[in-house]
Amino acid sequence: MRQQPLWKLVVTALVTLWALLYALPSLMGGAPAGWPTWLPGASVHLGLDLQGGSHMLLHVQVEKAVEQRTEGLVDEVRALLRQGHLRYRSIERSAIDTVTIQASVAQTGQSNEIEAIRKALTEIPNVTFQDDPSQPLLRMTVTAKEVQEIRRFAVEQSIQTLRSRIDQFGIAEPTIQRQGEDRILIQLPGLQDPERARSLIGRTARLEFKLVDEKGDLSAALNGQTPPGDIILYGDGRESKKDKGGQPVRQPYLLKKRTVLTGDRLADARVSFTQYSEPYVSITFDSQGGRQFAQLTGEHVNERMAIVLDNKVYSAPVIREKIEGGRAQVTGNFTPEEAHDLAIVLRAGALPAPVEIIEERTVGPTLGRDSIHQGLVATLIGGGLVLLFMLWRYRAFGILANIAVVINLLIVLAILAMLQATLTLPGIAGLVLLVGMAVDANVLINERIREELRWGQTPLSAIERGYSRAFVTIFDSNLTTLITCVVLYQFGSGPVRGFAVTLSIGLLASMLTAIFMTRVILTQFLKNKRPKQLSI
Repeated sequence: MRQQPLWKLVVTALVTLWALLYALPSLMGGAPAGWPTWLPGASVHLGLDLQGGSHMLLHVQVEKAVEQRTEGLVDEVRALLRQGHLRYRSIERSAIDTVTIQASVAQTGQSNEIEAIRKALTEIPNVTFQDDPSQPLLRMTVTAKEVQEIRRFAVEQSIQTLRSRIDQFGIAEPTIQRQGEDRILIQLPGLQDPERARSLIGRTARLEFKLVDEKGDLSAALNGQTPPGDIILYGDGRESKKDKGGQPVRQPYLLKKRTVLTGDRLADARVSFTQYSEPYVSITFDSQGGRQFAQLTGEHVNERMAIVLDNKVYSAPVIREKIEGGRAQVTGNFTPEEAHDLAIVLRAGALPAPVEIIEERTVGPTLGRDSIHQGLVATLIGGGLVLLFMLWRYRAFGILANIAVVINLLIVLAILAMLQATLTLPGIAGLVLLVGMAVDANVLINERIREELRWGQTPLSAIERGYSRAFVTIFDSNLTTLITCVVLYQFGSGPVRGFAVTLSIGLLASMLTAIFMTRVILTQFLKNKRPKQLSI
């Protein structure tokens, strides 16, 4: 045969060595003892169906996101009217997407007053106005298009926030994807503490700073006589009487309804400890939040300011002096684990809307072990039968085809390990199918060589023609399968996508091993030889 370039032999050897080094940790369940650190040590991750874990389906309460947007409009309207020196009696949210402004009618008349308010609010986008001729009211409603956009964004932002929380929790290869209009699917393979993860995922983590109403009557408010502009929130406290055992109780706080500062301006949140080794969460604002916090504390010295997280008061300290530097503390009866989780959710940011877990399943690891065992048995039996058939059918060329199949599987495992991909049951099914498809190209080549021999070609010429003429058929066959894999990945769910990815990688690897590598090996073996017949 013709002398082949040295680079082809080098590429074949390097690819085989690379595949073996990357696939070995996955085949041995981790890097072997004494494995050098400079060698690849990553292995293929096992999916939820193989190693167990937690499966959750969340419902995003998107209507709450619309309500929060409307509540934000109340503050925005109040600021604009004050800026324009326009009087009003009240501004309140009267519906999920509507703000009602009651004007203070001046001598110029009701219509002029309403028109002046409407003109001052024209810079607010994506709202419509409607006045009531019978009374001095102006209703501002968020447009239907904007409401739909708020709902869509609430789900997308929830996915990003949950992904950030779960990444900091330390779960490898979680599945977080949208389902329908307002649902999120979460799969956490290998989860050891589902209760803690449930708490971490389900928290809205909306941090707010509200002033305590020192002049209000808390007792009257608890009896239903809440002052206008105030709300009652609760925090943890302790009974003063010793016969109660000092058990935690709900302590009420009378707070101003208006939020003076939110956690949107947080730059960092970390766990710290007091001199008595009690954990708390130290929060740091960004530059703008720090200036707002300094201004806020400077304006309310000797007043109490409550730190509220998800409508629960964690502390309500007295502001002794203006606080510079943009730092604050969230204290409570935390355990170190609780403080750590609180810091995680604060760093990741608040969810734009509350979420509720509407479905939860825990997959035990026993199912995973059985699945892995059955998948390996199926792969070994299927692969063994294919290899035996190739040996019986094509003899020496069957050995060459079997070598190509083994290298093909090593390449697939190596790529999956290098990408830190997750192997699931459909992925194992893809590997089983790949064993059969990997020899398909070798079958086409070998049958083409047989035909050339029957037509009277010499052995070396038959090999050359067999590889050259089988290429088009092999390419067309694999191309159509790859197109199918692309469609499966584009429109399929997680397990179907895993099957498509594994099969696609295997098909590309089979093209390399069957068309290029086997030819290089065969050429090297027959170098400087002119065989009279072929063992095929």
